Amino acid sequence: MFKNRKEAGMMLAEQLKDYRGENVVVLGIPRGGALVAHTIKVQLECEWDLIIPKKLGAPFNNEIAIGAVTQDGITLLDRDMILYLSVSEEYIRAEKDRQINEIKRRMDYYKSGRQPVSVKGKKVILVDDGIATGFTIKAAIKSIENGGADEIVVAVPVAPGDVVENLLEVVDRVICLESPYPFYAVGMYYEDFHQTTDEEVVELFR
Repeated sequence: MFKNRKEAGMMLAEQLKDYRGENVVVLGIPRGGALVAHTIKVQLECEWDLIIPKKLGAPFNNEIAIGAVTQDGITLLDRDMILYLSVSEEYIRAEKDRQINEIKRRMDYYKSGRQPVSVKGKKVILVDDGIATGFTIKAAIKSIENGGADEIVVAVPVAPGDVVENLLEVVDRVICLESPYPFYAVGMYYEDFHQTTDEEVVELFR
C-alpha cells in the first residue's frame, strides 16, 4: 500500500538510483503517472517528458478497447477483438485520427507548446502510477523503440505478475514494487488515489 503517488515515486527512484548521471530521460503517462515520473525525475536529476498512449474504443461502446495509439501514430491493434466485433478498417482509421488529435491537444495544453524531449540513444524510464492490463503501455513502448532509445525500463508501483512477465519480453527491465494476487484496481493499492487534474500536470512544467 502506497501513501500517494509521490511516495510511490520516491520508492521507485530508490530502485533506479543507479541511473543517476546516466544519459536518461523519464517519460510519464498522464495524468497520474506524470506525478510519479516527475518525482523520479527530481531524484535522478535528469530530463523528463510525457507520453500519452490512448485507447482506441470500439463502436457503440468506447470502454471496450480495440487498440491503442500514441502521438506519433504508432498503433497497437487487438485483432481478435476487432474480428469479434466486426470493426471496419474505416472506423479504425477514423478513431485513430480522433485519438491522435486529442493526444496532441492534451500535449499542447500540458506543455504549452514545448518541444518533445528526444529519446534517441538514451535510456528511457517509462513510468505510470500502475498497470492493469498493459495494453496501452505497449503502444508507448513501440513508440519509444521507434524513437531510437538505447534501453527501455518500465517503472511502476503496482501491476499484476503476469503483466510484468509479459512486459519483460518487450523491454530491457521492469521495476514493479508490488504484484499482488489476485489483482484488482490500481487505486486499491494507494491510500490517496485522487483523480489527478490537468492543472496538476500543467503545474509540473511551470
